[in-house]
Amino acid sequence: MADDYDTPWKDALTRYFPDFLHFYFPAAHAAIDWSRPHAFLDVELAALAHDSALGCRIADKLVQVHTLAAGEQWVLVHIEVQAQRDPALAERIFTYNYRTFDRYRRPVASLVVLADSMSRWRPDQFGYALLGSAMRFDFAVAKLLDYTEDELVGSNNPFAIVTLAHQQTARTRHAAEARAAAKWRLTKLLFKQNWNRERIHDLFLVVDWLMALPPAMEKLFWDRVGAYAKEKNMAWISNGERFGMEAGLKEGLKIGREQGRKEGREEGREEGREEGRRQAASLVAALLQGRFGPLPVTTQERLRNASVEQLSAWAEKFVYSQTLEDVFR
Repeated sequence: MADDYDTPWKDALTRYFPDFLHFYFPAAHAAIDWSRPHAFLDVELAALAHDSALGCRIADKLVQVHTLAAGEQWVLVHIEVQAQRDPALAERIFTYNYRTFDRYRRPVASLVVLADSMSRWRPDQFGYALLGSAMRFDFAVAKLLDYTEDELVGSNNPFAIVTLAHQQTARTRHAAEARAAAKWRLTKLLFKQNWNRERIHDLFLVVDWLMALPPAMEKLFWDRVGAYAKEKNMAWISNGERFGMEAGLKEGLKIGREQGRKEGREEGREEGREEGRRQAASLVAALLQGRFGPLPVTTQERLRNASVEQLSAWAEKFVYSQTLEDVFR
């Protein structure tokens, strides 16, 4: 099973950033003024990291926030989720930190989630000393292995679900039947949470994306989800069109990435991404037409020219929309 950690982590982190900090870095969460908006600086982070080795990261974000400290206007938080042991991690975090400070001249907090499987690997500083001069940089770390299943099951934070799904995905990489059983247990746990349906839906997509199953087991899983949703009168969860669309978008993007890698050239990567976008657009168009009937020419043109981000946003609204206009409103 080829597991994709990157996309679901980034999606959950972006949607539920305050919960992310509250779960992994409660002291940082308590110091931030959440009555004021925060902003993700993804483009700016990409520019700062243009020549950095990618390593085995599964998510990284730069976020502008406001603190509660008197006199502090705004500061920056650099988040990184690290998938595997990397001897260069500490130096890379230091590089991001000083480049960000040099660019904005504002304080920068570096927070790292270690999502690897090595319990003893816990880097939290970078430094050196030379000829009477010394430099030391410390950063905050949270280790997914430190969270027990009992602790995660008893938590009301959405990142308890994300952490549990990540742990189970890693433990069952070569055991499809064990993963199917774990995914079903986690799905039932999620559906029992006292959350609004949008949050449950968002977290369910994260679990589904993380805990990929072979096709035959995937079908059995969806049969169980449908039966459970019917039993609990949760019709909105059993809407297979929404999840079919998600699967199509994932497959389209996967094809684009794979084709880009095979080409190995910038032109090839662009062609791969474009092919993935076209396939995703075709799938969205087919599903919209299946529900709402023949699509207007303007809508067809809109889908053909849409970015992957736009297609994903429309997919988010699809399951809740009663008319075609609702999807694009």
